[in-house]
Amino acid sequence: MHDVGTVETTTPAISPLAGEPIERADAERLAGVLKAFADPARLRLLSLIQSAPEGEASVSDLTEPLGLSQPTVSHHLRILAEAGLIERDKRGVWAYYRLVPSAIAAIAESLTPPRKRATKKTR
Repeated sequence: MHDVGTVETTTPAISPLAGEPIERADAERLAGVLKAFADPARLRLLSLIQSAPEGEASVSDLTEPLGLSQPTVSHHLRILAEAGLIERDKRGVWAYYRLVPSAIAAIAESLTPPRKRATKKTR
């Protein structure tokens, strides 16, 4: 699988919903990050990591709840990390994963129509 980059480089400056055409390269980068979201196992991984007691989890914490093998879970975690949606912290022989809230917020912001953004900020 190819490297999809990080959210900082993939989130376009102009939202595809802003009423202005989005550049092809920006659309391709954003689509790469959205592909990381577009898998049920990866969505479950994000929710399992977020709901973990310390807001982080290791592969061994995630295999049983997902019902997937360790290599498959590691594969999905790698895709999420390459997309910039999670970060990995290696401690000894274990690696722990946690969400990158700013990355998730950037994606949400880029998919929120500008009128809705203005309404949210004034409330």
